[in-house]
Amino acid sequence: MGNSILDVGFSGLLTSQNQLLTTSHNISNANTPGFNRQKVLLTTNTAQSTGSGFIGRGVSATTVQRVYNQFLVGQSLQIQTQSQALDNNYTEIKQLDNMFAETTSGLSPTLQNFFTAIQDVATNSSVIPSRQSMLSNAEALVSRFHSMDQRITQIRDGINTQITSAVTEINSLAGQISQINQQIIWAEGAASGQPANDMLDQRDELINQLNKIINTDTVRQSDGTVNVYVGTGQALVVGAQTLTLQAIKSPDVPEQLTIGLMNGSSTIRLPENQISGGTLGGLLAFRNDTLDKAQNTLGRIAINLAQSFNEQHQLGMDLNGDMGKDFFALPAPKIISALSNNVASNITTQITDYSALTTSDYQFSYDGTNYTLTRLSDNTSTTPSSTFPITLDGVTVTTASMLPSERFRIQPTVNGAKDIAVNITDTTKIAAAAPNRTSAALTNTGTGTISAGSVNPLPLDANLLQPLTITFTASGLFDVTGIGTGLPATNQAYNAGTDISFNGFTFQINGNPAAGDVFTVIPNSSGVADNRNILKLGALQSANTIQNGTATYQSAYGQLVSEIGNKTRELEVTSKAQANLLTQTQNSIQSVSGVNLDEEAANLLRFQQVYQASSKVIELSKTLFDSILQFG
Repeated sequence: MGNSILDVGFSGLLTSQNQLLTTSHNISNANTPGFNRQKVLLTTNTAQSTGSGFIGRGVSATTVQRVYNQFLVGQSLQIQTQSQALDNNYTEIKQLDNMFAETTSGLSPTLQNFFTAIQDVATNSSVIPSRQSMLSNAEALVSRFHSMDQRITQIRDGINTQITSAVTEINSLAGQISQINQQIIWAEGAASGQPANDMLDQRDELINQLNKIINTDTVRQSDGTVNVYVGTGQALVVGAQTLTLQAIKSPDVPEQLTIGLMNGSSTIRLPENQISGGTLGGLLAFRNDTLDKAQNTLGRIAINLAQSFNEQHQLGMDLNGDMGKDFFALPAPKIISALSNNVASNITTQITDYSALTTSDYQFSYDGTNYTLTRLSDNTSTTPSSTFPITLDGVTVTTASMLPSERFRIQPTVNGAKDIAVNITDTTKIAAAAPNRTSAALTNTGTGTISAGSVNPLPLDANLLQPLTITFTASGLFDVTGIGTGLPATNQAYNAGTDISFNGFTFQINGNPAAGDVFTVIPNSSGVADNRNILKLGALQSANTIQNGTATYQSAYGQLVSEIGNKTRELEVTSKAQANLLTQTQNSIQSVSGVNLDEEAANLLRFQQVYQASSKVIELSKTLFDSILQFG
């Protein structure tokens, strides 16, 4: 009996001691990140069968269990990685929003100042200070384009740096997870399969940190290890083995980094659309969905401004009597040969319709027979063709020398804001005047009048500055003499107000000219005070020259500012909502797995009492045993 009572008391002493140790362990790790509280699971020892029934033989501890809700933890990981992606996307886009929405130094006031200076030249076309102000404001406008593009480039470089840092941290965490996987196998094997709770917590915390960088999925194995997958199922940790990610140059856009998976001596690029969640997913989503489009949109505005302004400027005459030259240096499309292409392969492109330009990049590919031009924003392609030119959205490929399966990336607008420049430094070179002037002879007897006329769109006619004489010979008929194609022209039918066009110059005659009335078109060699062309340059501010003739420079920029602002606000709201959801989920986890110090303090008292009672049982056992010896 004494031994039986001793055994029962001893079992209670041991189990209560284990419970006291576990409770103390919980209290000590109350603030340890990733720690899940633990509890000792007890079971009754097999009772001893006697003639008087089954006599209890005490208690034993079967295991130390961590209080863990796998469903809540899995839910938390998904919410957390989405929250991290939204936060990083918002942080990055906020930089763009601050730049574009700037009311004092943004593009809108600078563009307005430029056109105000143009109006001043229209009012004082021969005044040199007004012309100098126009050039200065043009330089300020170009400088603003440059600074905004430079800021976008800085943000892009910052993303590259963050991608490199994220990949390094991912590889480090993956290595630690694989190491602890191996340690868990050893520890649980040595403990006959008992769970290594603290190691499991450490592994979960590492997975939690990894999940903040990139979306992860885990699969638990029968040996206690966890396999970790990223993206859409790419294995990163398999048992005690790890694969390595690497920040590599994009094969289509080498100046930006993307993610590659090292496979032996080669590196396989992971499609960016398969990398979601976490810091990395947020960075890639911002770059692909917002940053690229913003830079292309800004470049499209700059290119359209330069092209439309140049076209009109070339239709005017400067103070030296020369036809206008390009006012702005027009940026050219950027062509990138894929890294896998032969170095000798090349293509030539040009923009044939500036108003049709989109904000997308394009891919030009060759299958060995036909060439295809594809808009990458929605994968719209031209019909495969073996002949040139090939055009899509105003972007034309004129020639190509490439091998089958090769490809080129065409970025028609990406360098627009970066490469635009003022092409004129001499104030006398501003073509404010029209190249021709019209007049009616003082001796005319009819009521006919001739309009100021206008130059036809480019290209300029070689005989534009050749003088013309229009002589009415009879009612409803007139002759045109001078040098040019189709001249002289006799017995032309007269219709009041109808366009008359010769040598690339169009004018109208109204009223009722009499026979013998003469009208002339001559070069505007003395048109110092003429402002007809500068007025047309100023009118470009309100002309719809962008998006197939549906938007002005200002409205296109306003649309960009609005899109960035709305997207920023959307991300701000959704990121806060996701953060609140994450907090709620983590609170739920804490309510289940977290350490409650009040509860643990109560457990200490309870287990202490059990320990003391078990000690009393042992003491009683000793007393009984001594009595047996004394009277035995």
